[in-house]
Amino acid sequence: MGDRATKVGNALAKGLGIKVPYRDPLGASTDPVTRGESTFSVGTVDTYSYSEPEPTSVEWIREITPSGKQLLNYLIGLFPFLNWIGRYNMQWLYGDLVAGITVGAVVVPQGMAYAKLAELPVQFGLYSSFMGVLLYWFFATSKDITIGPVAVMSTLTGQIVLDVQDKYPDIPGHEVASTLAVILGGIVCFMGLIKFGFIVDFIPLPAISAFMTGSALNICAGQVSTMLGETAKFSTRGATYLTIINTLKHLPSSSLDAAMGVTALAMLYIIRSGCTYGAKKQPHRAKIWFFASTLRTVFVILFYTMISAAVNLHRKDHPAFKVLGHVPRGFQNAAVPKMDRKVISAFAGQIPAAVIVLLIEHIAISKSFGRVNNYTIDPSQEFVAIGISNLLGPFLGAYPATGSFSRTAIKSKAGVRTPLAGVITAVVVLLAIYALPALFFYIPSASLAGVIIHAVGDLITPPNTVYQFWRVAPLDAIIFFIGVFVTVFTSIENGIYCTICVSVAVLLFRVAKARGHFLGQVKVHSVVGDHLVDDDGKYGSFGTTRTSSEDEDHAHRSIFLPINHNDGSNPDVDIEQPHPGIFIYRFSEGFNYPNANHYTDYLVQTIFQNTRRTNPNAFRNNGDRPWNEPGPARGKAAEENARPLLQAVILDFSSVNNVDVTSIQNLIDVRNQLDRYASPRSVQWHFAHINNRWTKRGLAAAGFGYPTKPSSEGFHRWKPIFSVAEIEGSASAAAHAEMVNNAREHPRTKDVESGLKNDPATTETETHGIETSSEESRAIYEDKLARDLTDSKAYRSRRKVAILQGMNRPFFHIDLTSALQSAVANSSNEIPHV
Repeated sequence: MGDRATKVGNALAKGLGIKVPYRDPLGASTDPVTRGESTFSVGTVDTYSYSEPEPTSVEWIREITPSGKQLLNYLIGLFPFLNWIGRYNMQWLYGDLVAGITVGAVVVPQGMAYAKLAELPVQFGLYSSFMGVLLYWFFATSKDITIGPVAVMSTLTGQIVLDVQDKYPDIPGHEVASTLAVILGGIVCFMGLIKFGFIVDFIPLPAISAFMTGSALNICAGQVSTMLGETAKFSTRGATYLTIINTLKHLPSSSLDAAMGVTALAMLYIIRSGCTYGAKKQPHRAKIWFFASTLRTVFVILFYTMISAAVNLHRKDHPAFKVLGHVPRGFQNAAVPKMDRKVISAFAGQIPAAVIVLLIEHIAISKSFGRVNNYTIDPSQEFVAIGISNLLGPFLGAYPATGSFSRTAIKSKAGVRTPLAGVITAVVVLLAIYALPALFFYIPSASLAGVIIHAVGDLITPPNTVYQFWRVAPLDAIIFFIGVFVTVFTSIENGIYCTICVSVAVLLFRVAKARGHFLGQVKVHSVVGDHLVDDDGKYGSFGTTRTSSEDEDHAHRSIFLPINHNDGSNPDVDIEQPHPGIFIYRFSEGFNYPNANHYTDYLVQTIFQNTRRTNPNAFRNNGDRPWNEPGPARGKAAEENARPLLQAVILDFSSVNNVDVTSIQNLIDVRNQLDRYASPRSVQWHFAHINNRWTKRGLAAAGFGYPTKPSSEGFHRWKPIFSVAEIEGSASAAAHAEMVNNAREHPRTKDVESGLKNDPATTETETHGIETSSEESRAIYEDKLARDLTDSKAYRSRRKVAILQGMNRPFFHIDLTSALQSAVANSSNEIPHV
């Protein structure tokens, strides 16, 4: 079957003019000796020939095509709770009860406050809180996240509701919010099902911090007017700076509400500061102080609700200050969401920003708490969880909900054990929906505004964090300030788009302007104090007291460092070209179409500056010279050029994972350019640290990896150098080392001659004059035996090795050392006959 498919494929290729044998690595007529197999296989070691197979398109299709077992695991993975629900126990239940009740006490006042940000009645905040915590645990990979209304998403929802109602005043706001939730839930759920969670990795931390800080400032500015009870009407949905100006302008219109709002905000901060101080002074009661701090919002709301009820009990129609008013009991707005096309088209332009807001805070929070509590989240599965919550939530009247930073922090510190704590929180919210609506009537609006300001204040990035941005990466600090300024002076949506676009632009600029490094070879030694560490881990003297050059060479190793010391290495260390005319070039940011030209332009420029043409008489007349190489000035003879001839280029692909057609074509063009420069010689191209089989296939398809011109005039008989590794077994180096160690630990000082005769390890090893008298020093015997075992021809003849990489690609090397050895072995500074 395979042969028939091959024949059919070859026939089709011939008909279409496709050259299937597009390369002949070493040529069919090439002298077999130059291929290296016969030269390498003779010697004192056993070698197994190995030709590295190339990846095929069928193999690629098989890799990306899921098997039946993978599909089953994918379906089971959509419900992570199946992995732990069967092991649920009473200790977990206790932790979840405490955390669930604590979060429930916080989410009720916060949910009502955030509903005001969404321009909706407060009960819709409770509906969103209930559905978020009830549904999330089925699909959660984070035990700490609490799904529900959040300040930023509520603010954006409120802006969308107002924009749609400007066009269609007859459409209720909660219908717009429900439609938005379904659309966002569907998009996010689809992204999760196709495993698109990696997309959040393109949003860096400075962009998230800028977005959160700018949004928090916007929300705080918008709530100050309500907290102060200003009676003058002005828009709080515009740019932050305008809202601040208008708020200050209308300060004289403040009313009695300011007493309920400002004091509530002050009390929240006082309680938190007091609890923090108490926890420091009484570490053994830190848990008690934590719960006291956590419940400060509940306490403040209840306290001011009691004051409001006492003042307005007989003034329901004309309260002394603004209160929430009537809150319906139960799920009064439970219904199938109305998906109106004109409503969707009205807010379609704001969907991208809403999706980003829905995701980035949730994923950033869940990843952060996952690292703190030693577990890993699956971003794609979190997308599914958010999507399902927002798809089903609107059936009970919920609006878009996502992960909350403040409630997640509370839940984590309260000792949550599993995502099932969300069910406990849902029960608390359900009780509030049915049992407390009468109490909600008296909650002062100004106090709720104080709660919002206090909650979102934690989203503002502290100055110390911004300073750390500057210390780590100054450009990221600049991106942060750009995002904050854009958000403050325009809108939250513009701030989101700006920070993301600037971050992506910086990333592309770094990739496109990536610059490689030319490497040189340095001999280094490992030193402990003033002692040299040799290969056996022993210490010896180092420096002027060391006289044995053999020992000196034995303990050194060669490394490769940038010649220009851009890596911060000591500039006093001289790093030079490893060999005249051989250049080692390391890529720093991958090798693809954005940066291919930038890489190779620098490569060619440096090579031209440090080498000379092979044929100085390549241009017989000045008119034959290219304009960019005009030669010496008129009347001046050409100076003798002492620069070396170009021999080889070694490319370090350690940072390259994939290549594309553009980058490979760029390498081909450079190879042709350098071949013309070195003509009639051909430049060797060696590659080290290639980590991807498809990269090898792409390079080999372009003629790299083997001598490309074996029959050309300038090609001389080359010496292939391969890297081999020992095959583990009784003859391996590890077994040999253990044998030597055993000989040292259990020496035979008595009747040594008879002992050697029975030792299989020494049967094949000559004693070379080792005396067997009992007066012989044990140390001399041990060292002599170890040396004899190491030098033994019998041991060397039994050593088995295998080639690490394919013999069909002799110019693909396992490391820079082998690449340099091969390049040097095949280099020559002799100018060929022209």
